[in-house]
Amino acid sequence: MTKQEAEGGKAADSASPGLDMAKRWSKPLRVHLSFTIVALLVCISVPLMWLTYLQGHAAGIAAGEAQMRQFGLRVLDSYQKVYNEGYSAVSTASVLTPLLSPPPMEMTAKTDYLLKVLQSSSYVDGIYVGYPGGSFVHAVSVARNPRWVGALQAPPGTAYALRTIEKSATGTVSKWRFLDADNMPVGERTGENVAYDPQRRPWYRAAVRAGGQVSVGPYVSATTRSLSLTLAMPMAKNKDIVVGADVLLETLSQLLNQDAVSKRARGYVFDSQDRLFVHSDPGIMARIIDRLSSTPVADDPSIFESDPVLLPVSAALREKGGNGGPIRFMVGNEPYIAQISPVAFSGVLRGNTVVLAAPLDDFVGESNRLLAKNLLIAGGLVLAGIVAAILLSRLVSKALYALAGEAKQIGNLEFEGQADTYSRISEINVLSNALAAARDAIHTFSLYVPRELVRKIVGSGQATAGMALRQDVTIVFTDIQDFTTISEQHSPEGVVALLSTYFELMNEVVERHDGTIVQYIGDSIFAMWNAPVADPQHVEKGCACALALKVAIDELNSANRTAGRPEFITRYGLHTGPAVVGSVGAHSRRQYTAMGDTVNVASRLEGMNKQFGTTILASGAVRELAGEAFLFRDLGLAQAKGRQEQIEVFELLAENAQVGTGPASAAAPTKQLNRLGS
Repeated sequence: MTKQEAEGGKAADSASPGLDMAKRWSKPLRVHLSFTIVALLVCISVPLMWLTYLQGHAAGIAAGEAQMRQFGLRVLDSYQKVYNEGYSAVSTASVLTPLLSPPPMEMTAKTDYLLKVLQSSSYVDGIYVGYPGGSFVHAVSVARNPRWVGALQAPPGTAYALRTIEKSATGTVSKWRFLDADNMPVGERTGENVAYDPQRRPWYRAAVRAGGQVSVGPYVSATTRSLSLTLAMPMAKNKDIVVGADVLLETLSQLLNQDAVSKRARGYVFDSQDRLFVHSDPGIMARIIDRLSSTPVADDPSIFESDPVLLPVSAALREKGGNGGPIRFMVGNEPYIAQISPVAFSGVLRGNTVVLAAPLDDFVGESNRLLAKNLLIAGGLVLAGIVAAILLSRLVSKALYALAGEAKQIGNLEFEGQADTYSRISEINVLSNALAAARDAIHTFSLYVPRELVRKIVGSGQATAGMALRQDVTIVFTDIQDFTTISEQHSPEGVVALLSTYFELMNEVVERHDGTIVQYIGDSIFAMWNAPVADPQHVEKGCACALALKVAIDELNSANRTAGRPEFITRYGLHTGPAVVGSVGAHSRRQYTAMGDTVNVASRLEGMNKQFGTTILASGAVRELAGEAFLFRDLGLAQAKGRQEQIEVFELLAENAQVGTGPASAAAPTKQLNRLGS
């Protein structure tokens, strides 16, 4: 075995315990290549068996596609009938002279035509005319759509309802007339000063704006909760008068359900934006109507949960980009076949799509069973190509081990001294180029995420999104005094350059004290100890770091002052206690952070420096755990913003080794403490 292979074996031994089975089957590349070549030769020895299977499989798929194609054409034909009835109604009405005058003029002629349209149509739910003054005439078929009975409280025997809105100088009058199947009156209702104005309706505005035929929908009618499509067109002699017709689309759902190509087949109709508005399942169709009643988008997540086929169908539809034809996809472990049939017979409806889907087994189940029988009689083993496989494996493995070494360095966030790997095999060169691109990308990314933080998170096992643990941490928050004023008085480029130097210095000090900068928040930092790596001295190191930060920033400010640059007067808040620490966020983006009252108190302490005129404020918890290693000044109890309970506040002054010879207690003389804090 070569040296590279031995190193590969060691890498395999360090893998996750969950890969024990895979490790037992881990063999040199030449073994795998030899086995693969032999397996291929064996497969070649049984071509007739596969040919029989493929022919049966293809025949089953072809038959299924043919059935779906024919059924799709029938659905499109029904869709076209729905559209043609509405189009014929509005196109004929657009040239009728009696419709040019608003009600109550020529109402007999208007009524005769509108009722004739309803009587001769199977899908038109209502037809109406809107006038620029706000007048309106509207006829609906109560007999065809019984939902109008409850919506209008129509009297018994009503077959049609005719509404007029008449405008006059004295006001607006709305009148409903109810007619039986012989067009004889059975009731009437009148209202005044109604708010309905056809000029404000989408169909009226769209038709006037387009100057020609338009469609609105599909949508659920607010009055009858029927799935409808509105076709509208301006009058030929007056473009400000618009005639419209509502056509019912719910019959498409019934057709998809009744004439399915198999028992498990499903049918869908999508609009031009690939949104579902017709489903073959009556229960799901009812939910779509409920959804469309409140929003124009019917893609309710619960609908996708009820129909597992819908999600891959929607994805395939977007992938096809409006092109029709058969498609195949998986639903769980089961293959499906579908037929996409775009609507192409009308400009206003072009883009709608009918999709029919069914399990592939409904068409090819017999050929699959034949394959299972034929596999039992497969025989013969052909041994060849082993030597060639070994030679090829050596050629490939040398470059692969080199690439594995590069990948390991990338995993350790080590980017220096890496050389590109080249091979006579083009695929390995492609892999090498891809790895180099990944290395460059991760190297660039590492400039924005601290490498040490990533190493600590991975090393502590807290890299899983959503994994968070409760533990004690020490938190330091910082903030620059009057940073807004500094930003206002200096150029953005200059402020960014100064901040970069400032943050670099703070990062160096925090890392020197074994801390982790969790987040940069504007001009502030959020630093933490005891996570992601446990540290029993986290309180002491947090205190020492805060003091070291003050010294370092004071030196930086001195240099800035000498050079005429702005000073970054920095305040610090220090607290320790329990917090929820871990990696939170989505699978595509995570953030390692700490959450809880401890974090909030540290942030509030930083802000309270302004109240006390101090630089470093620490909580009573920090004072207690730090013991006599540091010198504090007791500031008493204080009320932090947003908290009900008061907290003990101490000013952190220095390490005890820095003040006198003996350990100073928290009860040091006030004069001495004031001198040290000045």
